Amino acid sequence: MNFLDLIWLIPLFPLAGAAVMLLVGRRLDPQGISPHALDESLREELAQEAHGHANHGHDDHDGHHPAPPTRKLVGVLCSGFVLLSVLLSIAATLQLAGLSTRSHEVVLYDWIAALPMVLTNGTIATLNAQLGFLLDPLSAVMILTVSGISFLIHIYSIGYMEHDGGYYRFFGYLNLFVFFMLLLVLANNYLLLFVGWEGVGLCSYLLIGFYFHKKSAGDAGNKAFLVNRIGDAGFLLATMLLFVTFGTVRFTEVNAAVASPGEPLAAWGAVAVICFLYFFASTGKSAQFPLFVWLPDAMEGPTPVSALIHAATMVTAGVYLIARSNALFQLAPEVSIIVATVGAATALLAATIALVQMDIKRVLAYSTVSQLGFMFLALGVGAYWVAVFHLFTHAFFKALLFLGSGSVIHAMGGEQDMRNMGALRDKIPVTFRTMFVGSLAIAGIPGLAGFFSKDEILWQTVSSPLGSQLLYGVGLATAALTAFYMWRMMFLTFYGEPRMDAHTAAHVHESPAVMTVPLVILAAGSILVGWLGVPKVWSALPALFHSFEHWLEPVTAPTIQAVGEAHSHGDDHGHEVLEWSLMALSVAIALAGIAVARWVYLVNQAVPERLQAKAPALYRFLWNKWYLDDFYNAFFVRGLALGGGRLMSAMDRQVVDGGVNGAGWLTKAISSVSIWWDTYVVDGAVRLTAFTLRVVSIPVRLAQTGSLQGYALMIVVGILVLMGIFGRN
Repeated sequence: MNFLDLIWLIPLFPLAGAAVMLLVGRRLDPQGISPHALDESLREELAQEAHGHANHGHDDHDGHHPAPPTRKLVGVLCSGFVLLSVLLSIAATLQLAGLSTRSHEVVLYDWIAALPMVLTNGTIATLNAQLGFLLDPLSAVMILTVSGISFLIHIYSIGYMEHDGGYYRFFGYLNLFVFFMLLLVLANNYLLLFVGWEGVGLCSYLLIGFYFHKKSAGDAGNKAFLVNRIGDAGFLLATMLLFVTFGTVRFTEVNAAVASPGEPLAAWGAVAVICFLYFFASTGKSAQFPLFVWLPDAMEGPTPVSALIHAATMVTAGVYLIARSNALFQLAPEVSIIVATVGAATALLAATIALVQMDIKRVLAYSTVSQLGFMFLALGVGAYWVAVFHLFTHAFFKALLFLGSGSVIHAMGGEQDMRNMGALRDKIPVTFRTMFVGSLAIAGIPGLAGFFSKDEILWQTVSSPLGSQLLYGVGLATAALTAFYMWRMMFLTFYGEPRMDAHTAAHVHESPAVMTVPLVILAAGSILVGWLGVPKVWSALPALFHSFEHWLEPVTAPTIQAVGEAHSHGDDHGHEVLEWSLMALSVAIALAGIAVARWVYLVNQAVPERLQAKAPALYRFLWNKWYLDDFYNAFFVRGLALGGGRLMSAMDRQVVDGGVNGAGWLTKAISSVSIWWDTYVVDGAVRLTAFTLRVVSIPVRLAQTGSLQGYALMIVVGILVLMGIFGRN
């Protein structure tokens, strides 16, 4: 069977799951009705459960109503649809590997066919966007990552959301989210990609605000939706400019036009603008400065949602967009420098904020922002395959860490503050061991996935023609902070003395297998997947261990060639020595970060308080997230939005209403003059004319008696008078 021709089914499977939930979900899950349809007592109970999973894992007599037998069918059905996407993705990727071109396109039909338009070079082209799907090495990596990680999150959610209201609605949203993300990464043109782009934005709003009776959740959903709309405006502008520049929005045609331009220098000024607008769009979806502020607030959604958004789906969309557009970005090195600079700055900014967070999920949220900054740093220096490699490895250990944090919250009865945890490693051993692996991986310890991808980013940053020592220094500092704050989280959560209350301590328990098995699988991935992209200096290893870079060559070959040529100049032995030295330095930095965290939070636990007392301003600065939210709220929300609204209201009252009132007064004045003119001039003239006619008509009226005899007498008298007059002559 030719699975390549069936790739259009990959996104349709989860869409079918969402449709099933829409049509029959409530029948399968009668408890999944809206809280607003419940009586007051049940509504309060549901709100308490949704707020903190306060009774997760407790017996039914502790407050849970027994779930209907069909409820589990909801999770099984939705997970099964995603599993079908996983299996078809694997089969199609295996067949793709056997093709010489490693590219296969399936076009179902023309989706948009607009009128002919004049391009910037004076030629005429017709906008033609197809409902088409492109499977190449880049999209293959993405569909395997998205579908695989999403499937594990679906399985985990069966246990985690077991006692929550809206169960069928939650799984329907998850399936719809996966559909849009798969559509995004399989689309063969920018307009169809934009449909998936907007779709994941919509689903993020639905999932982040899933507990819609909580104001904080509703606000977080609105914030994510609105902030992303700002970036999406850049996507639309870039796509319109792309079409009028190249006459097409299809990936393969744009790449062909870039590879062999008819006018090498005439139209390329627009390319920098296109790239910058696509980058700006990516700062929204992939949470880069200045549009990253929505992502930490996304923690208001259920923990599986946090894992889904932060690990392998929505936040990777911006990284994918730039990697997909790498042929354009290679023509705009000035924009690439901006990408690298913003990525490095975002990575450092988010890492500093994570240092003081006490909510376990918010630590991971800022960690995601920081790791995405690493990906943008790699994209900016032209190491596109490295950015995708880090996206791939990050999906495993970040999904592991988020789902692990959900297991901790589950065990703690809804508690998320690490100050109320401690000494959990023996009580929830599977969760501890898997999170231990994930924390080592993200810290960059050799042998685990994060080490290989992060080390490659640092090496490309210092060795690439677009890199610099400053960017490398920022990346290295961020790596040190990452190791510190991640192991700060581990030490506060799993080590030391227990700090929870007695009731919570008595009920701490390991999560069920449906939640821990995905953790084990992700932990195995966090160890193994990095070995697909080992450093080139590890040349003694077989080709399999260098396969990731070679797999992406058809998509990033020009970049690989350019970087290779840049590296070929000079002493190869010197480059190897430098790479080994920098690798050792990054490992030492990571180990130092872990050691410092252990000393501060286990050995000498008074240090944090002393540091906070010595530098209260710095602590408040980091605790308040560099005051960026306050600035945005003051400048944009209250300043431009509300202030602009007040200004428009004043303009409406003073200018618009004033103009209307003035026009009314003028109309009234004119009408008064008109009334006077009509009364005294027009009516006076009419009355005068009538009086004159009446006076003039008096003789006539005297003669008009109406008597026949009188008329006969007047005729006779008249004749006699006439005869007398004419008779004299």
